Amino acid sequence: MQQIHDIPAEKPWSGLVKKGQTIRIEDTYGQQAIDTIFYNAADFGERYSSQDTLHAQGAAYITTGTPIMSSEGRLMLTVTADTSGRHDTSAGCCSCESNTVRFGHSTRYLHACRENFILELSKHGMTKRDIVPNINFFMNVPISPNGAMTIDDGISAPGDHVELRAEMDVLCVISNCPQINNPCNGFDPTPIRVIIKD
Repeated sequence: MQQIHDIPAEKPWSGLVKKGQTIRIEDTYGQQAIDTIFYNAADFGERYSSQDTLHAQGAAYITTGTPIMSSEGRLMLTVTADTSGRHDTSAGCCSCESNTVRFGHSTRYLHACRENFILELSKHGMTKRDIVPNINFFMNVPISPNGAMTIDDGISAPGDHVELRAEMDVLCVISNCPQINNPCNGFDPTPIRVIIKD
């Protein structure tokens, strides 16, 4: 049995993934950043931890085999397949404020991932205080030897996907990134697909 969710360009989405189920996140058209946060479905106070995840895997990018760790140091999900090769979890999500700083005051009122997260989290009784550093599936963020990061053209092709097996019941919250000022979406946000299967 599987559930298929087509998420329009620039929009948020959330869904329950039960322990043992697999969630497949598909970059349908390619070069689309998919900002994602996971929460323990039984206790939203326990949520994805980028620091614990990076520490557990000992590498800068998420890919096949990565253990997705919680703020309580527990395993939430395991990446079981990845056709893209690497995913960022250091750059965070775009916001109206960061857009203004990076791209000028004319971008202040453009929609951003932080606003998507606020909208979607409100459906589950959470607020902006519950937004934590997220995974940016399919976002290309090269890290130079001196530690500097840049957001570069996406490397994902149409149909590239990542699959994660839930190790506990989790709430998945996605912002299908609306950013048009840097190349993380090829300057053209597109729809994505999420499939949850037993």
